[in-house]
Amino acid sequence: MKRRYFTSITHALSSLLFLSLFLTDLQALPTYDSQNKALPTLAPMLEKVTPAVVNISAKGSSSSPHSSSHKGQGQLPDFFNDPMFKRFFKFDTPQQPQQQQAHALGSGVIVNAEKGYILTNNHVIDGATKILVTLKDGRKIVAELIGTDPQTDIAVLKINSSNLSEIKFSNSDQLRVGDFALAIGHPFGLDQTVTSGIVSGLGRSGLGIEGYEDFIQTDASINLGNSGGALINLHGELIGINTAIFSRSGGNIGIGFAIPVNMAKSVMDQLIKHGTIQRGLLGVQIQDFTPELASAFNVDVTHGAIVAQVVPESAASYAGVKAGDIIVAVNNRTINNSSALRNYIGLRRPGEQARLKIIRGKKTMEIKATIGGEKLLSSTTHKVPDPKHFDGQQLHPSLKGAHFASIVKKQGMGVEVTSVKKGSPAWQVGLRSGDIIVTINRKSVNSISDIKKQAVKKHQQSIALNIHRGRSALFLVLN
Repeated sequence: MKRRYFTSITHALSSLLFLSLFLTDLQALPTYDSQNKALPTLAPMLEKVTPAVVNISAKGSSSSPHSSSHKGQGQLPDFFNDPMFKRFFKFDTPQQPQQQQAHALGSGVIVNAEKGYILTNNHVIDGATKILVTLKDGRKIVAELIGTDPQTDIAVLKINSSNLSEIKFSNSDQLRVGDFALAIGHPFGLDQTVTSGIVSGLGRSGLGIEGYEDFIQTDASINLGNSGGALINLHGELIGINTAIFSRSGGNIGIGFAIPVNMAKSVMDQLIKHGTIQRGLLGVQIQDFTPELASAFNVDVTHGAIVAQVVPESAASYAGVKAGDIIVAVNNRTINNSSALRNYIGLRRPGEQARLKIIRGKKTMEIKATIGGEKLLSSTTHKVPDPKHFDGQQLHPSLKGAHFASIVKKQGMGVEVTSVKKGSPAWQVGLRSGDIIVTINRKSVNSISDIKKQAVKKHQQSIALNIHRGRSALFLVLN
């Protein structure tokens, strides 16, 4: 009981500090208590922006078992059919594959009051035959679907009505961890709800939620039905579209994710103008440039995406990009990792120009590329007749457990990993049977002899192997 009481006091003090800072920074109008004493409040700002956050009811034909009911327990509440609930909490309901009417509840944000454009999540309206928008004042309007992009989980709706409110866009590139954030939506099918927190993290990717991930992480409570709702700053500006939460139990644990508004706006602009998304492609296989790679390359770079492979006849190949190049910026936008580069290029349309700032060896240069499509690189190879196999341990201690053989590639000679013992040092560094070694420390490898004579030196602290694996490519570092 004492611990719970202490926690409550801590939360209360944190909230008071939060509101005091808000008033100091923005000089918001305070409210007053019964003794006419000023009280800190977010109400004036929220009264302006909350009318722009709407409830979305998406109805459509579905055979999903999640829209069924428990036998003997009556109909499930609507929030159990929220797509976010089904995606993350794996709620188990009786299997009834017959066609039914699915009813998904979510939220949306009016971003253009004049034209009636609404941003929401694709998974909120996916498969819907009718989309009903309910405004804060109670008006119900059937929405038109302008377009969707499942890869970023963004959808754009349009409603025809007067006296609409909108939320202005912020610049999500300027967000910092620690910035205050407010989440607005309709959780569990309830009326509009506002929760507060901070920006807990930026650039979250690799979560496997969407194809293009660059999430804002926040501890502002995001619950079922908040999908598609607004994440705003203390100026009442939109910084993100709430899309998912992380939970192992189904309850909120303070880890929510929102799509940055800059990404959402870029997708929205394409959908409004063209109706579909055309992905820009550079034609490179990339990975994060890590401190281990920086040590192996002997460069003082702390961010970027390293090019592991350039696809022939692609935008990158025509521009002169080479394997081993470290891309640190595009169009003056800093590239911190491979996800940042993929997101930026993927949200550009073919034909747009990209100025790539790269590091090649000890030189920094700029390369201009015209974004376009790419052709898949054939990795067809065949072994040299009766090849001579080599034990990797003879080449480097970290290669123990792997065997190599010279091969003939489409582009000439090369070295293939013919086998790797599971659990061996070579396995642990990431080598797999069938890998083809292209370069070592950016030096071409055409034979076992090249590995011995040109690249592998025992006195080197770090060695970077450029590996082709099927249609992909990557760098592995040996220490």
